[in-house]
Amino acid sequence: MNTFRFFLLGLVFCINVGNSQQNRDARAIDSLIELSQDGAISNEESLNYALQAQDIAKSLGIDSLTLKSGRNLALMYLYNDQIEEYIPQNYTNLNLAYKLKDSFAVAVASSNLGSYYRLYQKNDSAFYFFSNSVKYLSNHKASYIKAQSYYMVADVEHVGKIYTSAEVDAVNALRVLDQLPQNEENLDMYWGIYNLLAIISKDIGNYDKAIEYYDESIAYAKRMQNGYVNEIFSINNKANVYRELGQYKLAIDLYEGLISQRKKYETIDPSFYGSLINNIALTKMTSGNYVFSEVEAELKDAIAIAYKEDDDNGKLNAILDLSNLYLKEHKTDSVKKYAKQAYDLATAFSSNEAKQKALFLLAAVVEGDEGKELLVEHIRLGDSLEKVQKSVRNRIARIKYGTDQIEAKNKQISKENLYLLILSIGLLLTAILVYVVISQRAKNRKLKLIQVQQKANEDIYNLMLGQQDKVEEARAKEKMRVSKELHDGVLGGLFGVRLSLDSINFNEGKEAMMTRAKYISQLQSIEQDIRKISHDLNTDFVAGSSFMDIVAELIKTQSVAYSLEHEFIYTDDISWDLVSNKIKINIYRIIQESMQNIYKHANAKSIKISVSLKKDLICLQIVDDGDGFDTSKSKKGIGLKNMKSRVEDIKGIITFTSQSGDGTTVNVQIPYLNQTT
Repeated sequence: MNTFRFFLLGLVFCINVGNSQQNRDARAIDSLIELSQDGAISNEESLNYALQAQDIAKSLGIDSLTLKSGRNLALMYLYNDQIEEYIPQNYTNLNLAYKLKDSFAVAVASSNLGSYYRLYQKNDSAFYFFSNSVKYLSNHKASYIKAQSYYMVADVEHVGKIYTSAEVDAVNALRVLDQLPQNEENLDMYWGIYNLLAIISKDIGNYDKAIEYYDESIAYAKRMQNGYVNEIFSINNKANVYRELGQYKLAIDLYEGLISQRKKYETIDPSFYGSLINNIALTKMTSGNYVFSEVEAELKDAIAIAYKEDDDNGKLNAILDLSNLYLKEHKTDSVKKYAKQAYDLATAFSSNEAKQKALFLLAAVVEGDEGKELLVEHIRLGDSLEKVQKSVRNRIARIKYGTDQIEAKNKQISKENLYLLILSIGLLLTAILVYVVISQRAKNRKLKLIQVQQKANEDIYNLMLGQQDKVEEARAKEKMRVSKELHDGVLGGLFGVRLSLDSINFNEGKEAMMTRAKYISQLQSIEQDIRKISHDLNTDFVAGSSFMDIVAELIKTQSVAYSLEHEFIYTDDISWDLVSNKIKINIYRIIQESMQNIYKHANAKSIKISVSLKKDLICLQIVDDGDGFDTSKSKKGIGLKNMKSRVEDIKGIITFTSQSGDGTTVNVQIPYLNQTT
């Protein structure tokens, strides 16, 4: 037995030591993560701390700690531009999040992977991961990551030219953002979403809506502390829409307004100035009202700036636009030169759209079979681009369909679970209702029996009071008769004798005078006694005392039956003969009902009952030291209703004062006089 006890003690000790060590390791992981996020140290040091935290978490074999440290490690890989480590770490985090059923961690890892694939234009993969993030955040409250996931889904859908879905998801992103505080990060996303909505509207030819969205994006950029670059990009894009609408002057005014601010953005984005010059030249050329040499010079300036700033898109756009200008002016050699240059750049940059435009320009100026071959290649490349776009749209559609199916299935499961829950609640409520009905019927039968008994008791009491009234009436009449006899008969005769003796008092002789005086004194004494008797008989000295005796007997009997200590105090100021039987019966019943309630519900040990007269009101107070009750929730009991009904029937007022655990006080006030019998 002792050996077994020592074994158990040792086991408990080992478990406690293990738990203590595990807690220390968990705190060490938290400390290392916190150190890695210290902005005062280098990115390399941050990564080292994050790797140490991950090593400890893996050695413990606790998945939640491994995921926590893994998410931090992925962030540090990103800060150190180690994309080759960042992506595998996010896949590891994603698989672990699936295992732990941590929906938020799934969403974060999916969003990180989606951002990577979007950057490298793998749009079907980007869409899959961003959609996955949205799916796993659907039941979560609003957050930045949720809004961003909707936004990026919309962006990928726009690239795939799925405009309607893109617009819907962009609006979903706005709805999430509307629930978040408007800090710099969220305002920047507002700007991006409205900018995307404007681009979508422009692409489908809804230019007025595009301008409206650009105005919204500009408004949000102005609210940012560092939103100047966002603002000038939106203004530039808005000017592009005016060009599409043929409102060339408005477009040029906006471009030139931005050129006048060159000093503000030149250090931030030097290539932007070249884009503005290119846009002004293109707008003039598109309007048809331009000076060739002026537009040619502007486009060459734009090309020079693009090469200086190594802006690949700027180079392609400006060279293609210059080639178009030469095509308009029928300068064939120049078209060939710059279209060929654009074609080579587009091939180097893998820009098939720019390559297709260059082929079209070359086909327009090259004659013979070579020109036809260029046109065929242009068409073939266009078909290829369309196939790629269609393939991306189909893959996105399949992913979306699969996601929708999963969501529909989840909704169906949720609906079935809801029906099951409702059915279970219904069955439970039915069972409770059946129990309540059966219990209530039993209570009703018991109540009816009590009511029958109370009715019988009330009839007996009414008969008793009626008989008492008759006895009292007979007693009063007899007393009045005796009083009159004494007053009018005996007292009158004695009064006459005294007068006679008074007259004899005039006889002479000391002895006679003494005798007469003695008799006169005795007669006076007798007269006073008779007067006193007459007065006492005329006073109803027992009036009302019998009702209080009945009440006292009730309280005593009930207190003994209910094992209660009791105190009964009443005043002699109330003449109960002047009080109607109806009031007396109801007072009796209220006391009886209160004592029954105290016995059934209060768990009281003592009760105090008092009857007094205050300002022509009969005041009945019943106080117990029981459990008490919540007066706001317990006014529907039958006993309380009966008491309230009785008091209202005799034009009185009843109040209940109680708190759980503090006993209960019942106060009743009934008008003393002016009540009909």
